[in-house]
Parts: sequence; C-alpha cells; structure tokens
Amino acid sequence: MIEGPYFVLTVLGAVACGLVAGVFIGFSTFVMKGLAALDPARGIAAMNAINVAAVTPAFMALFMGATGLCAVLAVVTFVLWPDEGTVELLLGAALYLVGCFGVTVAANVPRNDALAKVDAESEQGAAYWRTYVREWTVWNHVRTGAATAAAASFVIGIT
Repeated sequence: MIEGPYFVLTVLGAVACGLVAGVFIGFSTFVMKGLAALDPARGIAAMNAINVAAVTPAFMALFMGATGLCAVLAVVTFVLWPDEGTVELLLGAALYLVGCFGVTVAANVPRNDALAKVDAESEQGAAYWRTYVREWTVWNHVRTGAATAAAASFVIGIT
C-alpha cells in the first residue's frame, strides 16, 4: 500500500490533474463556443487576451506544478516500485506529461503564437480563426481527457 509522503504526493498529483482538467473542460464546452460565435476580429482579440492572461502565476503554478508532480511521481514509482498501483501511477504520469503538457507544447501553444500574429481584420485572419477554433478545440479535448484520465489513474493507484 502507498503510504506517507508518497501517498500525499499522489493525492496532490490527482488533485492538480483534476483541476487542470476542469480548466480545460470549461474551454472545450463553452468558452471556445462563445468565442467562435463572435465576429472573427472580436474572437481573435478575445482569445489573444485570454492567452496573455493565462500565463499568470496562479495558472502556471497549477499547470507546471501538475507537470512537476507527475514527473516526480513517475521517478518515485520507478525507484520504489510498489507492490500495488505501479501501473496506474506510471500511466497517470504518462497521460498527463504526454497528453496534457506535451500536447500543450506541441499543439495548442504554436496555434496561440500563430493567432497572435494574424491580422484580425483581414480575410486571411477570419479564415485562420475558423481553422484555429476547430483545431485548438480538438487538441484541448485531448488535453482534457488526458488530465482527467491521469487524475483517475492516480486515484485508482492509491485505492
């Protein structure tokens, strides 16, 4: 059975991944739909403002904290190799690190960077906005699912 600091670390990992999943599901289920309903220039301006606001200490502490917790959980699990929960803990760490952090770096952030360079008033900007909303949301669904599954995996690993 997982006990002591390892148990606390796993609970913190589950909570952090669950909180990140909550932020992302809000975007997938209503924020992006609301932004897509706006005139493209207004949608682009709003999303660019959100992308700037997202890089605040509070969200970054949560997002990067969850990343750090998952990395530490993976290392500790490899070192301790507990009798129970090993697969679930390693799976949870991998899901978050690859499916949430990795997807953010490889898919969502590059799209955000490209959106910041778009002329919001141009036809090309409007066309990119439609593509951006569709693709960014698909990748956000992946992040949401990965963070949710990671949280569930950690909970299963300690039960």
